[in-house]
Amino acid sequence: MKHLVLGSAGQIGDHLVTYLKKQNQDVFEYDIINSKNEDLRIYNTKLEDLIKKCDFIYFLAFDVGGAKYLEKYQHSYNFISNNLKIMVNTFELIEKHNKPFIFASSQMSEISHSTYGLLKLIGERTTQSLGGIVARFWNVYGYEQDEEKSHVITDFIKMAKYKGSIQMRTDGEESRQFLHADDCSECLFILSKKYKTLNKSQPVHVTNFVWTKVIDIAKQIQLISGCNIITNERKDQTQMNAMNKPNKNILEHWNPKTSLIEGINKLYKTY
Repeated sequence: MKHLVLGSAGQIGDHLVTYLKKQNQDVFEYDIINSKNEDLRIYNTKLEDLIKKCDFIYFLAFDVGGAKYLEKYQHSYNFISNNLKIMVNTFELIEKHNKPFIFASSQMSEISHSTYGLLKLIGERTTQSLGGIVARFWNVYGYEQDEEKSHVITDFIKMAKYKGSIQMRTDGEESRQFLHADDCSECLFILSKKYKTLNKSQPVHVTNFVWTKVIDIAKQIQLISGCNIITNERKDQTQMNAMNKPNKNILEHWNPKTSLIEGINKLYKTY
């Protein structure tokens, strides 16, 4: 089976490519980080040729990052324009060639004050109109190269290892559900195999289904590294305590294997 991973150099994409190759799958990679000619905002024949050749598409590409990135950019024209162009170009080719696909969405698609969430909701509705699978990710973490776009667990680990202290951006009382990128990759592959029989009328929530406070993430990393934690009284400005509830439909087909403690320890060793 030939898989096309759009956004193959991103946090999830990089792990997914590795996972698919371990499953002896053929993988086409496509990401602007690899080549300026692989910019999904602009139509090119290479992308259309890959879509023609592939059997399945993972639409992971998006201009996105962690909370610090979203807080800074998500309401800007460039952020909105980039993601609309990515979606229009990609969905048009998927529709033209009638390819099965998964669209990577976010649990923030149900948070109305989030521009990022609204853009993902547009992607979800378009995906459903084309008969694709909507996968709503909940705070996936794993190795990341892009400092500006990195997420909270990566940020905390880097601060602990290289600065000796974790500087909290908020008071850390906000609760999140986290999922290791290896588990996420396995889930995506299983969804691709279940494509024909899966009920696509509802989004599939991809998470570990365990709520954890951000301050407790910092404390776990403190136990590993011996670092200090510099507290902050500021409240979260990204989700603003908005809480969604995931459906558990995915558990009929897949269960996460990596506990948060195991995942943090694993990621800590990679930096």
